Amino acid sequence: MNHYDVIVIGCGASGYNTAIRAAQLGFAVVCVERASNVGGAGIRTGCIPSRLLLCTSELYDLASRGKNAALGIDGVPTLNLARMMAYKTATVEKLSKSVHGLLRKQGVTLIYGDAILAGSGQVIVRKAGGAQQTLSGTTVVIAAGSEPIPLPFAAFDHKRILDSADALSLDRVPRHLAIIGAGSIGVEIGSIWRRLGSRITLIERRDRICHWLDRVVTATLERSLKRRGIEIRLSSDVIGLDKHSDSVIVRLRSAQSAESTTVDAEMVLVAIGRRPSTVGLNFASVGIQPGPEGALPQQGLVTNGTGIWVVGDAASGPQLMSKAEEEAIACAERIAGLPGFVNYSSIPYVLYTSPEVAMIGKTEDELQEARAAYRVGYYPLAASARAAICNTSEGFVKLLVDSRTNLIAGAHLIGPGAGDLISQVAIAMEASMICEDFARICHPYPVWSEALRQAAMAAGGWMMHA
Repeated sequence: MNHYDVIVIGCGASGYNTAIRAAQLGFAVVCVERASNVGGAGIRTGCIPSRLLLCTSELYDLASRGKNAALGIDGVPTLNLARMMAYKTATVEKLSKSVHGLLRKQGVTLIYGDAILAGSGQVIVRKAGGAQQTLSGTTVVIAAGSEPIPLPFAAFDHKRILDSADALSLDRVPRHLAIIGAGSIGVEIGSIWRRLGSRITLIERRDRICHWLDRVVTATLERSLKRRGIEIRLSSDVIGLDKHSDSVIVRLRSAQSAESTTVDAEMVLVAIGRRPSTVGLNFASVGIQPGPEGALPQQGLVTNGTGIWVVGDAASGPQLMSKAEEEAIACAERIAGLPGFVNYSSIPYVLYTSPEVAMIGKTEDELQEARAAYRVGYYPLAASARAAICNTSEGFVKLLVDSRTNLIAGAHLIGPGAGDLISQVAIAMEASMICEDFARICHPYPVWSEALRQAAMAAGGWMMHA
């Protein structure tokens, strides 16, 4: 039996970061991965392939719609989807190999196979071909990741009824792609295929898309998606799918009128959420009872005495690679007796649509529900010199400032580079910087980040450039 200080189950973002940090702290670490390669959903089937296709499809869309003509750049591109997908695959493999190299550099042992808990401090690994290996460890970290949730009445067939990984690997542009669920996955993948020529219908049971976002941001994003030709059906419950040889009929019922309608699509992407991939881990052997959909408690030590920890998508909370990495670092440091900590209130969230959306902290709805006194600093990107240079006017920065402390309570951005700009707000929040100080940070000119300064000025009542 091989003994390790730390056994990590799963080698996605939460798993490999836990293993790397634990090894840096002097522990003997083994990482067990059930897939054929490392990287998890984030690198192999989620974040990286979707962000790459969002980037490449936007370049194609800008050129094919003649958006660059006003800048003196003419020409109509030709889509080579096979080459685009090959580039995506090569990039994914490159990043996966990079993770493998990082683990090797830190001395982490990597074993491929299915991990099964076998009592306190023991893990059985079942390998391909039937071989079996037993590991013992002082600490076991559950970093099993997540998987797409299917509709209760229609399983994924990966041809007509797709999960997100399928929808990021299509070999042709669908005539009509219906997407059930207008959250981040649905909106991002819908944006990709609309740019490449598909007809897209977003179907959402709630009364707005991406319901966790600031309402003004959501309204702006919805208008932008519609202008780009995406059909959006809100307050619509999917009550059935009728699959045919060359199409899928989606049957809907309005949540408001109970009226029934249908959508005739070539393919259907089910993007109603993801659940922890914890089935088969045998939690009963260590006295753990998972919650709904297999989720374990928020990151950290699951139960006293068993030495079981949980990080990333297997834990409750938002399923973000950024959250997974923060939890991984904190977990390894706490195992080492250090004060590892995750500040969940300052984890940024980015939606890589066009325009990009980013948020951090509280929304106005949350502040109002808490009856908190706050001020709003709003700055439209149309007033920015950078917007004039780039021939765009879409988007804004909205800061929410606690009136009592003058600290930034939340920030909501929509527009070019929002995903990069939100990091400045994260730094300000982590440093407990008051809004007045944030407004006095000098920025270069002309750049998008000036909008942050102007929004902070607006919150203080002295915005200068709008």
